[in-house]
Amino acid sequence: MKTFNVPVAYRSPLITAIKQKRKQEDKMKKNLSPTLLDFGPLQLYLARHFGFCYGVENAIEIAFRTVDENPGKRIFLLSEMIHNPFVNEDLKARGVEFMMDTYGKQLIPFKSLGADDIVIIPAFGTTLAIEKSLRERGIQIEKYNTTCPFVEKVWNRSNQIAAKGYSIIVHGKPSHEETRATFSHSAAEAPTVVVNDMKETIELGKYITGEKPAEDFYTEFRGRFSEEFNVTKDLQRIGVVNQTTMLASDTQAIADYLKQVIATYYDLNDKTISARFADTRDTLCYATTDNQGAVSGMLEQNADLAIVIGGRNSSNTSHLVELCEEVLPTWFIRSEADLFTAETILHFDWRRKTESVHHNYLPAKYPVRILITSGASCPDAMVEAVIKKLHSFFPDARNYDEVIDEWSK
Repeated sequence: MKTFNVPVAYRSPLITAIKQKRKQEDKMKKNLSPTLLDFGPLQLYLARHFGFCYGVENAIEIAFRTVDENPGKRIFLLSEMIHNPFVNEDLKARGVEFMMDTYGKQLIPFKSLGADDIVIIPAFGTTLAIEKSLRERGIQIEKYNTTCPFVEKVWNRSNQIAAKGYSIIVHGKPSHEETRATFSHSAAEAPTVVVNDMKETIELGKYITGEKPAEDFYTEFRGRFSEEFNVTKDLQRIGVVNQTTMLASDTQAIADYLKQVIATYYDLNDKTISARFADTRDTLCYATTDNQGAVSGMLEQNADLAIVIGGRNSSNTSHLVELCEEVLPTWFIRSEADLFTAETILHFDWRRKTESVHHNYLPAKYPVRILITSGASCPDAMVEAVIKKLHSFFPDARNYDEVIDEWSK
């Protein structure tokens, strides 16, 4: 796979050494057991896969190269390039301005742009309407487009099934940049509606069967269906795609449920179901699949707690937290700075969108076993910083450099 030139400050010699050694030992990525860093009283288990993915590294390389190659020019990011506050703050420190917030609220009007300005499209992609507005102002969006190729893969899959007359069901978070972009591209080609979860999918199924009156659809799914969507006609033939960072199991369950609704209502079997339900296969990106699978492998360890590192508004990170929470106490932090002391931690509740300080998060036992993973937009250097901070809380722990040297040989 291609390697990218990202700032050295985001790299970690330790994490790089671990990932390279694991890759050499398991090139087919079949072994999802975590990596143990044994400091004696502190035992840390690192997930088999975590951290920067292809799309994130590609976006970072393009963004920082753009800044370096265009001194004196005004450079804008359409919105957060990735969902990591530290990377975004680094870009701001280098003079990059953000045109919109993560929810699409305009911070800098497009009318203020000139043809000499540079606008970087984030890894999530953007809507066709925004692309049109930028082009009308002479902005060369293709040259500075960091849209993840796995997001574009979803758009291509949507176009393929739209061309065969299917409507599109997008499984995603309606307010997320990627879902807004995917909805825009899909809606240009076919009737499209967004569902957030299984609960909404079950309600959508009732419109397929006629269990709920058609007119209720337009209120229940307001703001999440394409223009001129005809609920009576446009749910007769469907296919499911997704925001690439959703839980794989959730997307599969949603697709299976709608497939069964269609099969039952129209009396179809496995041979005839394709007449009304498109085989879209999995549209999650490889990193989402790998990271979620690695968490499942990590959770097989007998551990005391899990720590997940990533941006507060990172969808893929919140899903890693969700998986861990089902098994053991889990703490969602942005960086080592949220580990205040050995007794107190700043935790983010991804469901309620609130943060709070918790006490006695480390159990009084020997040894303390902690699972660690991070989101796809979290630099490896941040993971190592968390490891060092945890190590500092255990004065009787093995020497840090000794354990690190074992992985550097």
